[in-house]
Amino acid sequence: MRRFDVAIVGATGLVGQEFIRVLEQRKFPASTIQLFASDRSAGKKLFVNHREVEVQETTIQSFDHMEIALFSAGAEVSKYFSPIAAKAGAVVIDNSAAFRMESDVPLVVPEVNPEDAKYHKGIIANPNCSTIQMVVALYPLHKANPIKRIIVDTYQSVSGTGAAAMEELSNQSKQILEGRNAVPHVYPHQIAFNLLPEIDVFLDNGYSKEEWKMVEETRKIMHAHEIAISATCVRVPVYIGHSEAVHVEFTHPMSPDEARNILAEATGVKVLDEPAVSLYPHPWSVVGSDDVLVGRIREDASHPNGLAMWIVADNLRKGAALNAVQIAEEMVSRGWV
Repeated sequence: MRRFDVAIVGATGLVGQEFIRVLEQRKFPASTIQLFASDRSAGKKLFVNHREVEVQETTIQSFDHMEIALFSAGAEVSKYFSPIAAKAGAVVIDNSAAFRMESDVPLVVPEVNPEDAKYHKGIIANPNCSTIQMVVALYPLHKANPIKRIIVDTYQSVSGTGAAAMEELSNQSKQILEGRNAVPHVYPHQIAFNLLPEIDVFLDNGYSKEEWKMVEETRKIMHAHEIAISATCVRVPVYIGHSEAVHVEFTHPMSPDEARNILAEATGVKVLDEPAVSLYPHPWSVVGSDDVLVGRIREDASHPNGLAMWIVADNLRKGAALNAVQIAEEMVSRGWV
């Protein structure tokens, strides 16, 4: 089997380190894995396939001889270095929002639209974490019974913001339990024992940027620009794992049992739906899982063609690193790289 030279940009971040784990666990055919980050992180050493690899500063020469470049270093870094990497001959799979809505950049979830990756021009975008898990669960249902409307409320973990947010949750929880005041730094308000209906900046239409990402990205990935979508995205005091309450209106009625049967056969989906014994997805149990978990599937009492469901996934894996590696695997298996 042919093997590939792989670059990871943003290697010291949460998703960057998850890239390393996923590549190892899935035995991706890499001949070399080079680690890159900012000058602040250069010189650090991380283990890759049981050996230490030194993190290098990302420069315009970093991508010479690289064939696949996995980016998770923020939109500004991606905007600058992704075109450089692509010009050097690498296929870039970018985890930031920098290119997601560019018309000539594929936005790919392998369980939904793998063929879109074929038409890349050097850069492929990895969707938003909340969007990924929702479309993995909804697309099999959409193929059987076209979706007309989606209402989604997300409950997103602090790891989506990064390591500093996880540390802030720990520190604030300790401070509050000790009777002290918690001072926010990462978020505008205390996150411990609290909920914040604010993820990313607010737009003129009243939605947050995170909410609008879910609207636009879902339509692009599913090639269904006619679907009506509304989202409310909430940051919750959970370390890892995003949860979503999703209400779906279909073209025709669909029973909960029919939906369960379709999802039970769907790639990348696991159904956990026995409420009588408290069996349903929850973020504590999803950490480290590659699957999107779905439960609480029931009729939507407000609409005859509606279903309600609960969707949970590990946002660092399927919501980021795993999805990007799966894109790379598709490219390799189909001979597109």
